Amino acid sequence: MARTKLFDEALILDKAMNLFWEKGYNATSAQDLVDGLNISRSSLYDTFGDKHSLFVKALKRYRQERVDPVLNGLDSAGDVEQYIRDVFVAVKDEALNDACSKGCFMVNSAVEMAPVDPEIASIVHAIMIDTESAVAKAIEKGQKQGLFTTSHSAQSLARFIFNAINGLRVTVKFDTDKRMFDDIVDVSLAALKV
Repeated sequence: MARTKLFDEALILDKAMNLFWEKGYNATSAQDLVDGLNISRSSLYDTFGDKHSLFVKALKRYRQERVDPVLNGLDSAGDVEQYIRDVFVAVKDEALNDACSKGCFMVNSAVEMAPVDPEIASIVHAIMIDTESAVAKAIEKGQKQGLFTTSHSAQSLARFIFNAINGLRVTVKFDTDKRMFDDIVDVSLAALKV
C-alpha cells in the first residue's frame, strides 16, 4: 500500500524554487534541500526525482508563476506604454526590496547552467524567445498607435528592452542604488518614444 504524502507538492516546489533562486544550482546541496523543504530525503527523491529534476521543475514553475502572467498581461494591455513602464517598475521595486539580492531565477539559471546543461538552456531559451516575442507584439501595437518610434523594428526595440530588464536583474546582485535603476528605466523607456 502506497504511503500518503503529508506535504503540499506545489508548496514544496515553491520552496525549492526560492532556494535554488537564492543559492544557485551548484551551491544548493541535497542536504540544503532536505533542510529547506523540511521533507525527508526519501520523500524528496520519491516525489521530485534527483536534484536536477527538481531544478527543472522549479524553473518551469518559475515560468508558470512569474513569467507567463506578465506575458499574458502584456499581450492584452490596453495602455502598452504604461504596461511596459509597470514591468520596469516592478523589476526595479522587486530588486530594491529583495534583502538577498538574488536577481532573476531565469537569468541566474541562464548564466550558471545554460552553458553546461542543454535541458536548462532549452527552457531558458524558450522563456527568452517568448518574452521577446510578447514585448515585440506590444511595441508593434504601440508603434501603430503612434506612441513608439518606428525608426527601429518592434523586434529590435523588444530585444533592447528585454536586455535592459535582464541587465537590471543582474545589476541588483551587486548594486542597489535607486538612482541608477531610475536612470536605466527612464532612458530605456525614452528609447521607445517617437
